[in-house]
Amino acid sequence: MPEKWGMKVYLKGVAMLTVASLFVKVLSMVYRIPFQNLVGDRGFYIYQQVYPFAAIFVTWTSSGLAVAISKILADEDANKHTSERNAILRFLFSVLAVISAILFIVLFFGAPFFAKMMGDQELAGLIKVASFVVFCIPFLSIYKGFFQSIGNMQPVAYAQMVEQAVRVAIIIVGTWQVVAMTHSLYAAGEVAMGGTVAGELAGVFLLVWFGRKYFFSHESLKSTPIQSLNKWAMTKKLLLFSFSVSLSSLMLLLFQLVDSFTIFSALQKMGLPSLQAMETKGIYDRSQPLVQVGLVIASSLSLAIVPLIAHNQKNREHAKRYIKITYRASLLFGVAAAVGLILVMPNINKTLFETADLSNVLSIFIIQIIWLSLILTITGILQGLGKLKIPSFILLMGILVKCLCNSLFVQTFGIAGAAIAGNMGLMMSAIVLVAYLKKLQTIKLAPWRFYKGMTVAALLMAFVLVLFSVFLEPYARNFSDGRTMALCLTIIKSSIGAFIFLTTLAKMRTLAVREWFLLPLGKYMAAYQLRLGRMRKDTEEKVRQ
Repeated sequence: MPEKWGMKVYLKGVAMLTVASLFVKVLSMVYRIPFQNLVGDRGFYIYQQVYPFAAIFVTWTSSGLAVAISKILADEDANKHTSERNAILRFLFSVLAVISAILFIVLFFGAPFFAKMMGDQELAGLIKVASFVVFCIPFLSIYKGFFQSIGNMQPVAYAQMVEQAVRVAIIIVGTWQVVAMTHSLYAAGEVAMGGTVAGELAGVFLLVWFGRKYFFSHESLKSTPIQSLNKWAMTKKLLLFSFSVSLSSLMLLLFQLVDSFTIFSALQKMGLPSLQAMETKGIYDRSQPLVQVGLVIASSLSLAIVPLIAHNQKNREHAKRYIKITYRASLLFGVAAAVGLILVMPNINKTLFETADLSNVLSIFIIQIIWLSLILTITGILQGLGKLKIPSFILLMGILVKCLCNSLFVQTFGIAGAAIAGNMGLMMSAIVLVAYLKKLQTIKLAPWRFYKGMTVAALLMAFVLVLFSVFLEPYARNFSDGRTMALCLTIIKSSIGAFIFLTTLAKMRTLAVREWFLLPLGKYMAAYQLRLGRMRKDTEEKVRQ
C-alpha cells in the first residue's frame, strides 16, 4: 500500500467498504421477502435450491480472491512498478480465466446431473443460467484486488452496491412480470438467477470505468516478463489464501448447498409427496433472510476488526483490547438477536411470509446466529493475527458434521433435523475457534460479570415477552389475526424486548462505558448507562437522607 494513503485514509476506505457490505447484506435479506410473496413457498424452494451455486462464487470473488490478489501485489511490492504489476495481474487473470472456463463447463453441462442429485430435474435450467456468473470472476477479482492493494476502496464499495441494486431490481421486477405472464415458477427462478448474473456484469462495467486510467493508458499497457516469478507458488497462494479468507463468509452458503442436495430427497424418503416436500423446504428457507438480519452487527465487526488488529500487532495491549471488545460485542448481540427473533418468530413469520408455518423449526435454525456471530468475528480476529490454515481446518470440520448428519437427522426428526445438524456443525466450529484463539493469545476474553449480565438480560427479556404473549396477545388477536396485527405485535414485542435487554445490560454494567464507545453507535449506550448510574446514585442518596 503506497505511503501516501496512510492509516487514516486506509481505515476510511475500510469503513466505506464495511458500509457497502452491510448495504449488500441488508438488501440481500430484504428482497427475499417480496420475492417469496410473489412466488410462494414452492417458488421460494426452487430459487433457494440453486441460489448457492451462484452466491458461493460471488462471495468467493469479493471476500476471497480480491483479498488474495491485493496481498500478492503487496507482497511483491508490484504497485511501485506499473509494468511488473500489470504482468502479475495478467498472469492471475489468465489463471482465473481458466478456472472460470472449467467451472462453467462443470456447471452448465453438469446441470442435469446436479438437478438429478437434488431430486428435481427441472432445476437444470436455473443451474445453467447461474453458471454464467463464473465469467465475471476474473474481471471482478482483478479490479477489486488491485484497488484494495492501493488502498482505494471507493470503486470496490460502489461496485458492490451497484451489483446488488441491479440484481435485486431485476429479480423483483422480472419475477413479477414472469409470474403474471406465464405462471411458471421455474421460469421465475431462471429470471432471478439471471438477475445475479446481470448484477455482476454491472459491477464489471463500473470497475472497468473506474480503472480506465490505470489499465488503458500507454504506460499501463507495458509489461515486463514474469519469468523471474514463481508462477506455481503465486497460483497456489491465490487459491489457498482466497479460500481460507472467505471460508467463514461462505459457511452459511455451504450449509445451504448441503440442504439443497439432502433435504428434499430425505423428506420424500419419509413419505412426503413431492409438492409437499417442496413447500416444506421453501418454508424452511425462510430462515435465511432472518439469520442475515441477526448477523448484521457481527458482519460489521468482522470486517472492521481485521485491519485494526493487523495494524496493532506491535502494541499487544491494544490488539488484545480490540479482541476482547469484538468477542464480547459479537456474542452479546448474537444472543440478543437469536433470542429476540425466537420470541417474536410466529409474528414475524406471518408478517413477512403470510403464514406462521414451521415457526418452531425456524426458531431452532435461528440459534445459528449465535455460532455464526462468533465464527465471523473470531476468524476475523485470527486473520488479523495472520492465522488462516488452522481456522480453515476447523470450519471444514463443521461443514463435515453438517454433511454427515443432515440427511439422517431429517429422516429422524423431520425438517427440524436440518436445523439441528446446522447448529451442531456451527457450534463445534465456534467453540474450537474460541479455544484456539485463547491458546494463541493466552487471553481472558470476558469476565464472569459479562456472562452473568448477558444471561440475566436474555432471560428477563424472554420472561417479559412470554408473559406478553400469554396474557396480552390473545386480546389483540380478538380484533384481528391478519398480517397487519402480526406486524404490530412484532414491532411492540421487539421494542419491549430491546428496551429490557439494553436496560439490563446498562444497569448491570455488562460492558464498561469505554467499551461501548468502541462499538458502532455505542456512544448512545454509553450515555444511557451513565445516566442510569447517576439516577441510581441519586436514589441511594435520597434513601440515606
